[in-house]
Amino acid sequence: MAVNTGRPITEFAAYLKRDLTSHTRRVQNLFKRISRNEESWLEDRHDIRYKLTLVRAEFEKHRHVKDMRVAKALLEEGERYLFLNIHPQPKKFTFSPGGVCFERYHDYPDWHADYWHPLEKARYPYYFAKRELRKKQFIQLWEKGNHNTTGDDGHTAHH
Repeated sequence: MAVNTGRPITEFAAYLKRDLTSHTRRVQNLFKRISRNEESWLEDRHDIRYKLTLVRAEFEKHRHVKDMRVAKALLEEGERYLFLNIHPQPKKFTFSPGGVCFERYHDYPDWHADYWHPLEKARYPYYFAKRELRKKQFIQLWEKGNHNTTGDDGHTAHH
């Protein structure tokens, strides 16, 4: 866990910035991070909605601040709040980075099945028979000069 120095988190990784981010985008990002953090702390959906309403009200209270010095100070205060209240084990979406199913399933290209051993192919005779038939149909379409292998509806043509 990071050591709390009381400084905003943006000062620690300033050298990692790759591009300029507008103030509006930084505020939106902060709002989302605070919202997700609050969701991690609470269990009941009603409590989550109530807390998020309070967070939204706090952001709305300062929505029309025009002075950029004040706006920047508010943003840093929000960053500090998030840094001090960050959940030690935040919730992650299942298929998002850090989630339990992230990059679990891989889509292998079709040609991958061409390199299966014949004994492996023998376990799925119907699939590989249909696949060989479709490969022949594809080659015939190609030789006819009909290089567009998709129909008008965008689906692969199978005659």
